[in-house]
Amino acid sequence: MQKERIILGIDPGTNIMGYGVIHQKGNKMLLVTMGILKLGSYSNHALKLKKIFERTLSLVEQYHPDELAIEAPFYGKNVQSMLKLGRAQGVAMAAGLYKELPIFEYSPKKIKQAITGNGNASKEQVAAMLKTLLQFQEIPDHLDATDGLASAVCHYFQGNSSSEKKSYSSWKSFLNDNPGRLKKE
Repeated sequence: MQKERIILGIDPGTNIMGYGVIHQKGNKMLLVTMGILKLGSYSNHALKLKKIFERTLSLVEQYHPDELAIEAPFYGKNVQSMLKLGRAQGVAMAAGLYKELPIFEYSPKKIKQAITGNGNASKEQVAAMLKTLLQFQEIPDHLDATDGLASAVCHYFQGNSSSEKKSYSSWKSFLNDNPGRLKKE
């Protein structure tokens, strides 16, 4: 059986950074927390990066994760946006590396595929599936929080094979092996 581990997931952003923490116990995952860091009030990009670094460090110090899963920047047409997003991801990774955490990077498509079975799923679909998988009551106002959580859950699915020789490529395969985890309403 897989050892216990805590996974911190981050959805980097220069206006809002989303994060989620899950605790894996054997083949079960439990929600620890999720939230956002609002950065819109800071006009200076360097100050935003400093805040991302500090918040990531504080999350590591508070929850003591074993691993950090982060969403990779997606390729867009706006080079400036890509550069800023890459910097945000870089400082979050640097904070994790500073605390000697292993870093795992996943594309947005890979995360959506792991959570919903559809690499083109909407943020709302990802949030709804996470609500079912982790059995939390309300979807947060900012879906950046569930995007950060999705990075952690994606990593849980990817890393579940290390000692159990069991791999889940999607929520569907997870639910097939864990039918009691799906609440029918």
